[in-house]
Formats: sequence, structure tokens, C-alpha cells
Amino acid sequence: MQRLQDRVAVVTGGGSGIGLATVRRFAAEGAKVVVADIDAGAGEAAAAEVDGLFVKVDVTDEAQVREMFEAAVAAYGRLDIAFNNAGISPPEDDSILTTGIDAWRRVQEVNLTSVYLCSKYAIEHMLVRSKGSIINTASFVAVLGAATSQISYTASKGGVLSMSRELGVQFARQGIRVNALCPGPVNTPLLQELFAKDPERAARRLVHIPLGRFAQPEEIAAAVAFLASDDASFITASQFLVDGGISGAYVTPI
Repeated sequence: MQRLQDRVAVVTGGGSGIGLATVRRFAAEGAKVVVADIDAGAGEAAAAEVDGLFVKVDVTDEAQVREMFEAAVAAYGRLDIAFNNAGISPPEDDSILTTGIDAWRRVQEVNLTSVYLCSKYAIEHMLVRSKGSIINTASFVAVLGAATSQISYTASKGGVLSMSRELGVQFARQGIRVNALCPGPVNTPLLQELFAKDPERAARRLVHIPLGRFAQPEEIAAAVAFLASDDASFITASQFLVDGGISGAYVTPI
């Protein structure tokens, strides 16, 4: 499929995990891709793979975010898609009883404030053409509670979900769609690192997935490409769950 032929897409956190899989999927569907990442090595490699543009960015820095979108438009003439995906899940973010204020603030800055900044500056460019698709990475934990808590991560993703819904409503009649992608657990380096430190926590989570496995990054990327495309032209302000059935399950199969 070439649903994204000649469209210009910016992907934050594009050097690894879901971001990298989406960079590849966007390019395969014909898009010109701007890979944004704080890791220059990973970001440059991803951009080179798809003949795209790499921009090193700290997504918590407003000036750098603004310059990232300016660089995309300067290189390719417009902005059609923004996949605001960068995020962190550090081990020090745990129960509310043990998570310190510095860890709380850091996760909020990277996971929520960055999405605010990226949405703000993406919308400014999309308004010029009265068209665009913004996909913000939330999580299935934005709609469910967990006893294995990562309190700041969960709160940040709830914020992404609510903000995306509001932006989707606000800018709908100006041609800009905004959706919150809510993945279930995904087999990425971030999750592997987290669960390697606590196999019992991994087992406790896996049992709740009706499909019986974690998602692959390419499965999430397929959902992002759909939301970015005209196939999703009547979808905005949505919580787009790609969670293997977790949020719909009470008792899972044996």
C-alpha cells in the first residue's frame, strides 16, 4: 500500500522500538520521514535506512521542538503527519509510596509535556494547509488501573489521552485529526529492560492479555499508519486501543 505517498511525517523517538518500526512503515507506504531522537546514533541510522532526515531533539525543550518541525518543513515543504511517540519508563517510577518527586517530574516532562509541545508546533504548521494527522502515544494504562504501578507513567499517559481528545475536538473543523494511540505491552527494548529486572511482574502482566503474548512493534506501527492515512479520515479525538484485548477482558483464556 502507498497510502502515505509523498506525505511528510515527523516521528519522535524514531530511533528504536515503536518509533523505528513506524519510521519503516511510513517509508514503506511512501512517506518522507523525519526521524527525531535524542540518541544521534540510533536516529541517524534510522533516517539513513529510509533516506529520511534526522533531527536530534530533546522533546522537553520547547525551542528544540519548534526547530524540529521547522527543519521538517524547510526540507520537505510541508507537514502532514506527526507521531509524537517519545517516552520513558524508568525503574525509579514505581509505587506512589516509593517514587520520588524528581522521578515523577522527569517522566511527566518527557511523556506529557513533550506531547503538548509537539502537538502545539505540529498544529501550527498543519493549519497552513488545513489538513494533518497527529498521533500521540498514550497507553492502555490510561484506561485501566494496575497494582503493579508506575505512577508517573500512568498519570502521564492519562494526560496524553485527555489532551489528544480535546485537541481532536478543537481542531476537527480545521482539517486536523488528533488521536491517542493506546498500545498494550510491546516487545521493545524498554519493556524487555523493565521486565528483565522483575520477571514476576512480567508474568503478572502477561496473564491478563487474551492473545497470550506481547505485541510486536510492527503491529503497533501498522495501527499508526492507519491513523495517519485517509483510511482513518472519520476518526479523531479517539482512544485507539491496540492492546491484545486487555481492556476488554475480565477472565482470560487458559
